[in-house]
Amino acid sequence: MSPTVGFSVTHRRYVPYAHAHYGGNLVDGAYGLALFGDVATDLSIHTDGDESLLAGYSTVEFLAPIQAGDVVEVTATLTRVGNRSRDVAFEARVLCRAAPERGPSAADVLDPPLVATRASATVVVPAPA
Repeated sequence: MSPTVGFSVTHRRYVPYAHAHYGGNLVDGAYGLALFGDVATDLSIHTDGDESLLAGYSTVEFLAPIQAGDVVEVTATLTRVGNRSRDVAFEARVLCRAAPERGPSAADVLDPPLVATRASATVVVPAPA
């Protein structure tokens, strides 16, 4: 498949309690960025047949917390295609959140989902061999 602007890939993941670093079961912002790296790799494999390298972020916005017990969905969308570089927009949304006040395993579906993190980055694919 050749790279096409607008192509996107989405991953979902449960955030385990072992990843909580701060009070209130918060995870660090780097957790979301690691998920962005994973979904960018998946996107690059689909569009270029290569895992690519993430060259850098141009913007990162932490809009809401990600917590242990959340179900998070991350999406990478191709926004620009160059010769070897690709610009990618990312969004992390919290779909479900633990509700410990109702019981140790209680959780709620968030409707609408909570947008936690947005970012823009550039990935680079190797030159053809």
